[in-house]
Amino acid sequence: MPSDRSRPITPVYGLLAVRIASGSDVVTARQRGRTLAARLGFEGSELTVIATAISELARNILEYAMVGEIILGTAQKGSRTGILIVARDEGPGIADLGKAMQDGYTTGKGLGLGLPGVRRLMDDFEINSLVGGGTTVTVKKWIE
Repeated sequence: MPSDRSRPITPVYGLLAVRIASGSDVVTARQRGRTLAARLGFEGSELTVIATAISELARNILEYAMVGEIILGTAQKGSRTGILIVARDEGPGIADLGKAMQDGYTTGKGLGLGLPGVRRLMDDFEINSLVGGGTTVTVKKWIE
């Protein structure tokens, strides 16, 4: 039976998916997200904000699920364009989403700023988690 690290993630077509299983994958996801954001028209500090959000989400995957993926794409809402970032894994899930979204709460080694920080950095934030079934975080940043 394959280990959790080698279990494949379902592919998503029409979007860019970056498998997250090591620290170098975090860097790759961050770079690809920043490149896509620049192509979409984001500039300056907005590019840093997007790259930071991707890093936080990818590091959470490594710390809590060991393997997952970051999916990058274009978001549309009426005439608005933005970037779509989906972080998903098949890890242990989050037992208490309310606590997980509080600054300073952590069950790991970090400072407990990852998910709340991502929520502050991005315009739209949604999280779904099932204990024993993984977590999906979907965020969007809109071009102003």
